[in-house]
Amino acid sequence: MTQKIALVTGASRGLGAAMAEQLALRGWHVVAVARTVGALEELDDRVKSAGLPGAGTLTLAPMDITNDDAMRHLCRSIHDRWGHLDLWVHTAIHAAPLAPMGSLDAKDWEKSIATNTRATGLLIPMVDPLLRAAPDGGTAFFPDDPKGGEKFHGAYGATKAAQMALARSWAAEAAKHGPRILIAEPAPMPTATRARFHPGEDRARLADIRSEASRLLDLI
Repeated sequence: MTQKIALVTGASRGLGAAMAEQLALRGWHVVAVARTVGALEELDDRVKSAGLPGAGTLTLAPMDITNDDAMRHLCRSIHDRWGHLDLWVHTAIHAAPLAPMGSLDAKDWEKSIATNTRATGLLIPMVDPLLRAAPDGGTAFFPDDPKGGEKFHGAYGATKAAQMALARSWAAEAAKHGPRILIAEPAPMPTATRARFHPGEDRARLADIRSEASRLLDLI
């Protein structure tokens, strides 16, 4: 059986890291993208140390998704090596600090637009043909986090909502001929993003990240 190929953008921590790890443990080859080299190496170490028979492998791609040339080169490399992608998991996100709109920091706003919205809009045309070329049809997964309109979530809520609008437009356009676009809202988990928005929260009551990653992958 031909090994399935997944691209995970935002694979260094949180849900992205957990999904990349679970995919590799299930036998996939995972192209893991994140800015932090050390975190990607730790992900690779976790997969190798599990020692599971039939486990897959990882290609570590330390790069910023807002670097258009780097992402374009990566997608071309995926095409040249495998000819397709079976799955794209897009969890890369910039969570700007909570702030009232009257005190919105310009740099945080610009970084939120660049990471959450602009990069997604440019990545979709790069990844779409790779997913369409998958032998059994490719799938793109976007985790939703509806914060639009909530107080103090202006930068994050607006740009995450815009990201979801792009994904839903893509889903509507691809409904008949693919690729499959899956959007799901994960259960609350003890991620760094959630900790920024809910300081002091009892993290013991939140869903286990690996278990939630496994549940979401079962939907795919």
